[in-house]
This record gives sequence, structure tokens and C-alpha cells, in this order.
Amino acid sequence: MEKANQSWGHKLILGLQHLFAMFGATIVVPAITGLDPAVALFAAGGGTLLFHFITKRKVPVFLGSSFAFMMAIKFVVETEGKEFATGAIICAGACYLIFALITKLIGPGKIKRLFPAIVTGPVIIVIGLTLAPTVLFNDITADFVGGLLWTKWVVAASVVVTVVVVSICIKGFFKLLPILLGLVVGYIVAVILHFTVAVPETTGALMSFEPIVTSRIIELPNFHLPKFSWTAILLIIPISIATFMEHIGDITTNGSVVGKDFFKDPGLHRTLIGDGVATMFAGLIGGPANTTYGENTGVLAITKNYNPQIIRIAAIYAMVLSVIGYFAGFLQSIPQPVIGGMSIVLFGMIAAIGIRTMAEAKVDFTSSRNLLILSIVLIIGIGITVPINSSFSISGIALAAFAGIILNAVLPGKDKFDKSKEAKLAEESTTDESATEEEK
Repeated sequence: MEKANQSWGHKLILGLQHLFAMFGATIVVPAITGLDPAVALFAAGGGTLLFHFITKRKVPVFLGSSFAFMMAIKFVVETEGKEFATGAIICAGACYLIFALITKLIGPGKIKRLFPAIVTGPVIIVIGLTLAPTVLFNDITADFVGGLLWTKWVVAASVVVTVVVVSICIKGFFKLLPILLGLVVGYIVAVILHFTVAVPETTGALMSFEPIVTSRIIELPNFHLPKFSWTAILLIIPISIATFMEHIGDITTNGSVVGKDFFKDPGLHRTLIGDGVATMFAGLIGGPANTTYGENTGVLAITKNYNPQIIRIAAIYAMVLSVIGYFAGFLQSIPQPVIGGMSIVLFGMIAAIGIRTMAEAKVDFTSSRNLLILSIVLIIGIGITVPINSSFSISGIALAAFAGIILNAVLPGKDKFDKSKEAKLAEESTTDESATEEEK
């Protein structure tokens, strides 16, 4: 639903939802790795605008800090310095350009055939479910001491309830703002509990206003130029293979939500180039690698407003936010349980979209072949990681994607879902490519 006649006032407010959806995850990565959160915000906004320019302004995607690179970046920052980490990030972004060239040469049809619904559906589910520990432990129960855990759950629940009520019961313009209204209600509930519930000194407050008090009006991000070392490059570049798989899943998910095939228009090669250029831009100015964000796709699914212009407004917000100290301080004062409540809805929505992907493709679950692929991908994706060294490991998402592709290719028996949307698109793309070759 792209509303070209929407007022600018509505678009500006809708853009705030996408800003809040990406904010928590985008600043967590630099906070953990030792990079500057303000630089990450500027890189996310600028990278998103570059992505939209490269993809002809057709794909409603927001790009933010990538979790996949987090532990590798942290290791390089601690051993060699952040300049070498961001230099390696530039090289990882350049790998996307190579992936894009390969995709362009063999065609989106053949790529699509490697990722039918029985592969992409479970991987999308894994993307949503693997984030559950972050929601339940890091955002809600982290640093819990004493007997005030209930206050965090009350705050998170207030966000979830608000999102549900607004999405289902409210009509009109406010129906498009469930995430933003959920954040406002959650923040208000947190403030009330902060000042009314007695907190032991050893427990720590539910929230802190220090980021607001200590902020300045204007604070420029700590940009820095990259440096390069083979050690850092060889440590970070292999992760781009895993994020390539995640990119396929994210673009498939986004297309499923919007109801368009972005593999064909503007083309998978363009989305890969956009992702790569955004990551190279981030590394150039001192930020973490960028990636397409499932949080914002979750907002699209809830609001059913798919206008890419709203995403670009959010990108501009992020860039402005990175230099406004007081606003950044306010956002940094948002309690983690509020972000946790938002994430419960958004990440759960991503997992549900994976189920919908398979349902719409009419995947035959009476087939043992399909059940095996589904079960193995889910277990590998959620329960298994491969440690490379003591500092980082290959994510279950990447392993699940590899497992799904291999199983779909080698398991005997013809797929029983050839009439699926994906299979038809793949056949059409292949036919178009063959016809082009004959004409030549």
C-alpha cells in the first residue's frame, strides 16, 4: 500500500516509527564493539539513502548495523584498533559487489531456484526466532538484581498490548502508528514506575535520564578514516558469505510483505550492490557494517504502508539524530524493556512471515522431503553455531541457509510445490533468459 497522496505530516510521523524500530539494534552493535553509536546512526541513514538510490527507490528497506559482524569487529578493535576494523568492513562490502556480478551473470531466475519457499520460509523463521534470546534476556531481564523484575515485564507488556490494541481496534490514521504509540506508552509506564516503585540502591533504577542531562545541542559524531591489514581483512571478509545468505532471506521477506518480487525489479543484483555500497560507506566514515533490517520489515507488515519514501524520511531522521545531542540523549534514555516489548512484536512478525511464505507457496507438508528440509533447517538455525575461535563463530542463520540449499539440491524426489509462486517466477526468468539467447 503506497499512498502517494499522503500528507507530508503523516509521512513525517510514519517515518518516526521506522526510526524507533531500527534505533535500538543499530546502536547496540557499536556500543558492544567499541565504535561510536552516533557514527553508526549517520552510516545507517546515509547507507539507506544510497541503497534506495541504487535500487531505483523501489525497495522499502532500512539498513542498520549488522549483528553478524559484531564479534569479529570487537576482536579486531581490541587487537588492532577500530581503524583496521572499519577498513576490513569496506572489503566485506566490496565482496557484495562480486556477489552482485555473479547474480547478474547467472540471472535471478537461477538464484531463485536455489531458494524456493521450503528453503527461504524456514530461514526467515530462524531469523525471527534466533533474536528471541536478545529480546527476553538482553532487553528485558538483563542486569536484573533484586525483586523488581516485574517492573520490566510490566513495561514490555504495556508496549505489546498497545501495539496489539492499536493494530486491531483503532481506525484511521493512528492505526498506522502502533509501534510509535507502543513506544510512547511504554516510556510513560517506565517513568511512572521509576518514580513510584521503591528501588534498592544495589538494584539499579529502571531507567536513567543521565543521557539527556549530559547532552549538548550539537555533537558531531567521531568520524575516522579506515586503515587496512590482512589479518583484519581475512577475519571479517568470510562473514560476508553468511550475510549474503541473510540478504537473500531479508529481500525475500520484504518482497513477501510488500507483495512484489524484488528479485526481478529492481533486481537482486541491485539490492546486493546497494547493501555492499552502504557497508563500504559505513566503513569509510568509521561505522559498523550495514545490513537490511528485519525490524523495519516488521513495521511494514504491521502498518501495511509500503511507501519507500517513508523509509528515506527515517534515514534522514537518523542522520539528523546523529548530530543532535539532546534528541540522541532522549532516545538513549529509552529503557531496554520498551525496546524489548517492541522487539517481541517485530521479531515475532518476521517468524510469522516465514510461515506465511510457505503457506502462500502451497508447500506440501505431506511430503517427507519437505518436512525433513524444514525440520533440519530450523534446528540448525536455532540451535547450532560453529566457533571459529574464542571471539566469534558462524551464525546459525548462515548455517541454516547453507543446509537448506544443499538439502533441496541433493534430496531425491521432485519438489511437490512446482506450482508455487517462486517456482513459476524461476521458470519465467529462465524462459526469458533462454529466449534472449536465441534472439542473439
